Amino acid sequence: MAMFRNFAVIFSVLALVPLCFAASGGGYLYPQFYDHSCPKAKEIVKSIVAEAVAKETRMAASLLRLHFHDCFVKGCDASLLLDSSGSIISEKQSNPNRNSARGFEVIDQIKAALEKECPQIVSCADILTLAARDSTILAGGPSWDVPLGRRDSLGASLSGSNNDIPAPNNTLPTIITKFKLQGLDLVDLVALSGGHTIGLSRCTSFRQRLYNQSGNGLADSTLEASYASQLRSGCPRSGGDNNLFPLDLVSPTKFDNFYFKNILASKGLLNSDQVLFTKSAETMALVKLYAENNELFLEQFARSMIKMGNITPLTGSRGQIRKNCRKLNS
Repeated sequence: MAMFRNFAVIFSVLALVPLCFAASGGGYLYPQFYDHSCPKAKEIVKSIVAEAVAKETRMAASLLRLHFHDCFVKGCDASLLLDSSGSIISEKQSNPNRNSARGFEVIDQIKAALEKECPQIVSCADILTLAARDSTILAGGPSWDVPLGRRDSLGASLSGSNNDIPAPNNTLPTIITKFKLQGLDLVDLVALSGGHTIGLSRCTSFRQRLYNQSGNGLADSTLEASYASQLRSGCPRSGGDNNLFPLDLVSPTKFDNFYFKNILASKGLLNSDQVLFTKSAETMALVKLYAENNELFLEQFARSMIKMGNITPLTGSRGQIRKNCRKLNS
């Protein structure tokens, strides 16, 4: 169909369009930000991410998730990376991140290499953004030019992390509201949810669907019965909180549209996945569209990632360029 444009043409066009976004602090984000101050920056990030994913395939999803959880709290400013210290209470202790956010050591490794190459030039916030893009590519997903020039926050928000990040058991209206608060619309919501095409989830994130979805002691009726039985075998009523299951049971390490095909088959793992199909005609239509057309999904995922990466970044003289992503400069 004419609306489904040739994938190669789409990305050729995207590559030619200069990506330049106005940001808070009067500065701009643009892909060439480090071309003169640290020309090897992108290659250093790419190389270390590739090493990490080669060692552990799951790391691609983990690094993508770090960027998402960073941007939804105070914007894309690496606040998530700060450890607790002094007046700072780390976002790593929040419900969405505790015992599940991972990949911090990879970010540390990238930062150490960049500090050696060009001290105090490349921000931790930009490292997170580049690592998310590179992880997506390594899993077989789309590429895109990453606008750069973010600076790092001077604080963290535990309450923001607890309240602003969409949760697995949130209702669809709540999830939509949380996206809207970040300037992201329904198309962004469904496309970015497609990031669950890779990665693993803990039993504790979906147990409710297996045993007591509506408070009546019954499983979620929108969960396919044989799949629910399979999940119960590894996710008991109590215990096993950290048992891991693929978010995409068909191709858990490949970045593709099987996530959406699974939802059509009532095999979305998280409640927040399945409600995209069962609770809204608009999101249902998008799920069907991406299930039918992988190239369209990949194109929109790239566009929505650029948009998410532009959530209230610090630029100009705001914030700082941390020497160590885990703590403020002394």
